[in-house]
Amino acid sequence: MFVPCDRGGASAGSDFKGFTLLMPAVSVGNVGQLAIDLVISTLDMTKVGYFYTDCLVPMVGNNPYATAEENSMELSINAEVYSLPSKKLVVLQIRSPFIKNKYRPFCQTLLSWVKSSKCARIVLLSSSHAYQRDDEQLLGTPLRYLLTPDLEKAVGGLMQELSWKEMEKVAAYPGINDTEKVLHIPGGGITKLLFTESCSKGIQMAVLLKFCSEGDNIPDAFALVNYLNEWLQLIKSESNNSTDTSSQWKIPSSWRLLFGNGLPPALF
Repeated sequence: MFVPCDRGGASAGSDFKGFTLLMPAVSVGNVGQLAIDLVISTLDMTKVGYFYTDCLVPMVGNNPYATAEENSMELSINAEVYSLPSKKLVVLQIRSPFIKNKYRPFCQTLLSWVKSSKCARIVLLSSSHAYQRDDEQLLGTPLRYLLTPDLEKAVGGLMQELSWKEMEKVAAYPGINDTEKVLHIPGGGITKLLFTESCSKGIQMAVLLKFCSEGDNIPDAFALVNYLNEWLQLIKSESNNSTDTSSQWKIPSSWRLLFGNGLPPALF
């Protein structure tokens, strides 16, 4: 359930008619969440509320986008909502893993909120295990997309113009029956469930994902957010190459602690 912040007023924080909802899946390498961090930090988005749910592990921390000592002590929790009315963009950032068996209740609550707030579409940033790709998925770019039928009608042609690759379906029973194909997103968290639920409810939704492995996933986050920017044009490229925007994304202050403290000198 969405709860608006007091500072913006209830009506200002919940009027998302015609907005695009951008959110991450809690997936391999946390790539979607890192990409969302870059969007919020670069666009200097305003926090308008939070998503109250019992489906996520509780957590609290300091402001991850602090720019000065004055705002560094602001608290952040596991699911917060940010808005940028000038671009008709609302972002849900998720900062903790899901509790076991809570995927479906979360998806149902989320889609109910999307309908009630009259968001135009959902864009989910996700990732999938690189080592579980089939032969066809090993070819070309590691970036893929998925569109629900309702969104396919609106932007399917644009995806073809961008020369994007749609996520391939794989054999349901490899080596036994290769004719029956299914959508398989290993390591993708809620991605497949949220996509199929959106299809059945007639909600416009796009999934943008990257094949990757666990480790230093900052380069994967930059690749995914640049992929998103090719479509939504959140920031303008300063170079001749319209896809080269990596240097223009603002890294949030919290990323300094991404890998913890350095090794103590006493070890050597």
